[in-house]
Amino acid sequence: MQLLVTTPTQVGEILRRRRKSRRMAQRELAEKLGVSQGRLSTLESDPASLTLERLIVLAKLLGLELVLRDASAASSAEW
Repeated sequence: MQLLVTTPTQVGEILRRRRKSRRMAQRELAEKLGVSQGRLSTLESDPASLTLERLIVLAKLLGLELVLRDASAASSAEW
């Protein structure tokens, strides 16, 4: 799965969908991340406050990785 992300809202949606597809409760993921369930809920609904460090950790916990690439090389990215 490759997704082109253009807004913070998309990041939150991707993280939430991935967490649910892995049948992981917010409380479980929050515990692994070291935050409260309420904070994780906020990060999923308003990811603009996510730090890059926390985003990388969240991605790893959900089996995702972040990739930055030259936009001119991205011919088959989708949202």
